[in-house]
Amino acid sequence: MKIGFHTDAFNSAYFSFEACLQWARRNGVHYIECGLIDGVSWIHGLGYQPHVALYEDPLLLRKKMSGYGVRFSQVDAAYPLSQRDGPLRGVPYVMKAIQWANLIGCPCVDTTDGMHKPEGLTDTAAMDMMKGSYEQIIEVAEAHKITVNIEPHGYFTTRPDMMEKMLDFCDSPYLRLNMDTGNTFIAGQDPVAFLKRFINRVSHVHVKDVSESLAASVRGDQTGIAVSHCALGEGVNADNIGRCLKLLRDHGYKGVLSMECEGQAGPMIEKSLQWVRKTLARLKIPVED
Repeated sequence: MKIGFHTDAFNSAYFSFEACLQWARRNGVHYIECGLIDGVSWIHGLGYQPHVALYEDPLLLRKKMSGYGVRFSQVDAAYPLSQRDGPLRGVPYVMKAIQWANLIGCPCVDTTDGMHKPEGLTDTAAMDMMKGSYEQIIEVAEAHKITVNIEPHGYFTTRPDMMEKMLDFCDSPYLRLNMDTGNTFIAGQDPVAFLKRFINRVSHVHVKDVSESLAASVRGDQTGIAVSHCALGEGVNADNIGRCLKLLRDHGYKGVLSMECEGQAGPMIEKSLQWVRKTLARLKIPVED
């Protein structure tokens, strides 16, 4: 398996994307994931946001990243497609992300739904709307040979029966699952059972622990975690993560494990990295650079 991280870890540190590349090189991590910005943001333009704007030239950025020994595992275009404005705002955003990902050599684009039941829509109407959106998105994904992942993060995607329907929106090998150990847990699901059900559809994995205090206060009431303020291995989800890694190992998964946690400008995500490396070694899972 491969080890990577999401640049969300450095949101509160106000890192630039290049600062994240520097962190990756210092720590021997070769895969990175970030959010994509469709437009101009002052905080990004001033260098205080660890994500990438779609106006940045993908070929030039690819060359810069190569100099750091880092490549993308996935880019995040997770505008909530279940909202009423999903077709208007989310679909063009994801399509641009797919085209940009192709040029930069990134294999996957992440998508999801909204945290809450969409206002003014029945579940059936929202699912029908998302099916139409994904049909348009997957047509573009197939042309560019980019995998579109659905991440469990919201009202529909953290419910296994709904996730199964969503993964069947299109009969295409380019529509797959981004497993998230933390979001499934905080939504009240068993991450191991969730992963087992969809193991054949997984193409990318978010590894996220959950603090005891957060689990006690909101588990079953929320559907996702913006950024986990808990190092991997130090929370109540650590055993589930280990069991998920065993499942992935036994299934032959060789993709990226993307760490998600608050970095504290480095220390917390460095603890997480140590834990992931030790756990993979204990489970006899080889790490590929």
